Amino acid sequence: MVKAKIAPSMLSSDFSNLASEAERMLRCGADWLHMDIMDGAYLDCHLMVTNPLDYVEPFAKAGASGFTFHIEVCEDNWQELVKEIKSKGMKAGVSLKPGTPVEKVYPLVEAKDPVEMVLIMTVEPGFGGQKFMPEMMDKVRALRANYPSLDIEVDGGLGPSTIDVATSAGANCIVAGSSVFGAPDPAQVISLLRKSVEDSQPVS
Repeated sequence: MVKAKIAPSMLSSDFSNLASEAERMLRCGADWLHMDIMDGAYLDCHLMVTNPLDYVEPFAKAGASGFTFHIEVCEDNWQELVKEIKSKGMKAGVSLKPGTPVEKVYPLVEAKDPVEMVLIMTVEPGFGGQKFMPEMMDKVRALRANYPSLDIEVDGGLGPSTIDVATSAGANCIVAGSSVFGAPDPAQVISLLRKSVEDSQPVS
């Protein structure tokens, strides 16, 4: 059985009060804080950058606990990147954009030194507030069928109206931005997201 992990996306927070926003989300029951890092060319840090290897040491020093990179920019050197991420004490994750076949990440999950999480983008990466793409759930189902104990994260358009679709497909790590930060009661939304993951777990 995989554990529910709810990660409010700081992309939707008040940037002028990041520290207090982070503390507020943790008080509301968040497991992780999701930070999107973009370089314009392309904690649980999701890097949409062309050279993620350049960022491993700075993020480790800054206190990041997880480092998720995009397979689209690391097909040739992901082994080196995963090794470097883990050597700095962070968990390694890999992400794929909506147009990338899920099979691209299988070698990373099955490697001798594997990634510990796969992030399925359910919107095109780059900005918040987009609509959830339910067709991406085929990727989640394929991953869950092949890797029952893998952490599978979904990011983009997740909230009360879309969560059950994602969790019933097998997602257990939920990134939610606008639906949490824009809610009158963020703790209630976080609790609802967690319950959906827990209710979707197979009965043992």
